[in-house]
Amino acid sequence: MRVILGPMEGVLDHLMREMLTEINDYDLCVTEFVRVIDQLLPDRVFHRLCPELKQGGQTASGTPVRVQLLGQDPHWMAENARRVVELGSPGVDINFGCPAKSVNKSRGGAVLLQDPALMYQIVKSVREAVDPRLPVTAKVRLGWDCPSHCFEIADAVAQAKADELTVHARTKADGYKAEAIKWDYIRLLKAKSPLPIVANGEVWNYQNGQDCMATTQADALMVCRGALNLPNLGNVVKHDAPHMRWDEVLALLLRYSEYEIKGDKGLYYPNRVKQWFAYLRHEYPEAKALFADIRRHNKAAPIVDILLAAQRQLAA
Repeated sequence: MRVILGPMEGVLDHLMREMLTEINDYDLCVTEFVRVIDQLLPDRVFHRLCPELKQGGQTASGTPVRVQLLGQDPHWMAENARRVVELGSPGVDINFGCPAKSVNKSRGGAVLLQDPALMYQIVKSVREAVDPRLPVTAKVRLGWDCPSHCFEIADAVAQAKADELTVHARTKADGYKAEAIKWDYIRLLKAKSPLPIVANGEVWNYQNGQDCMATTQADALMVCRGALNLPNLGNVVKHDAPHMRWDEVLALLLRYSEYEIKGDKGLYYPNRVKQWFAYLRHEYPEAKALFADIRRHNKAAPIVDILLAAQRQLAA
């Protein structure tokens, strides 16, 4: 099974990709989106979001990293797509799925699901701008508020000559409600679309992955939030590996702390690690207990001290 580590704005950054691809057999990563408006962005914007461009478009462990673009102007999307592959991205992904209000207000992300004709123009322009040997892919939801719109959406992407389509099996209106997942629509889409389909949504463990693939008949699977709940989810889904032990997760958290404090996001470390704990606590009761202590601190040092103390306690 091909398993992709998907994008999560402000969460799955290059440091997280570095660690998660080292401990998982992912086939591909997709970056957080680069917002394109009305200009060709400077190289530093792409390098900041995807430093892997400077190492052949892959993580240190060799997993390819594809840059994702988000925007509504076909010309500037094409110009930035051309530039990002010149910088080393192994293809381009286009975001038509982000449900954030701030993004949708400025005509980006999921709001474009209401305009398949414009989606077609964007994908077509990007496909024509990018080396034909490199993939142009798109990530969508089933629709804005009606899942049956997925057929028109997928047709627009296919007609524009995209190479693959990732489908998050909810509408924008559904948000991330677990009960709103509609894997069966991906199966219906798969039967009609000529494109390879990647299924996304509500995969938290091996059985979810098996059920999703059986229901959707998709060609591949993308995991996002689940990869933060369970750091070795890629291997769990792909190889039925045992769930990572809590002591291993603690070691990973301390390594992440080292990266973050030394790196360019040191000031944001407390918020980032709290954000990760908010996911981990769904899988690990120990994380839930530690989160109560960690959330009180806004500086890195006391948070790291709490993690080290927890590690010593486990070793005792």
